[in-house]
Amino acid sequence: MHIPELSLDEPHFASFFCILGAVCAIVFSTLGAAYGTAKASVGICSMSIKHPRLIMKAIVPVVMAGIIAIYGLVIAVLLAGTLGKRYSAYKGFLNLSAGLAVGVSGMGAGIAIGVVGEAGVRASAQQPKLFVAIILILIFAEVLGLYGLIVAIYLFSK
Repeated sequence: MHIPELSLDEPHFASFFCILGAVCAIVFSTLGAAYGTAKASVGICSMSIKHPRLIMKAIVPVVMAGIIAIYGLVIAVLLAGTLGKRYSAYKGFLNLSAGLAVGVSGMGAGIAIGVVGEAGVRASAQQPKLFVAIILILIFAEVLGLYGLIVAIYLFSK
């Protein structure tokens, strides 16, 4: 069996960077989503002791944190789908960058959603007029992950 000679443009390790990008995308975004879910759930549990009727309204930060993990999953699946026997170093580094973009921004967004979600759930239970403001702040935290997704899709399409 003859193995084709790889050039400097297509080194043996190039596909490793694509795999590393897929792993970074799903791991970091899932870590952010898990932290956001856990932190917001602490606020929901604390709030539900005195205001159990508001539990369904308080689930919003948990749902938003879960969406962050979906961003990483989408990019990880896209990156894994491009793997092949011949892979250029340029494409490998682009895919690593795409995975890091969505993963790290997802982790930051998840942390922001968790912190805002915990404080916001408790505050909106005390003062219902704050609910809309808290939702707006959560949207701005969520969009940080969306920015990473957009950059990752752009890098992936290069």
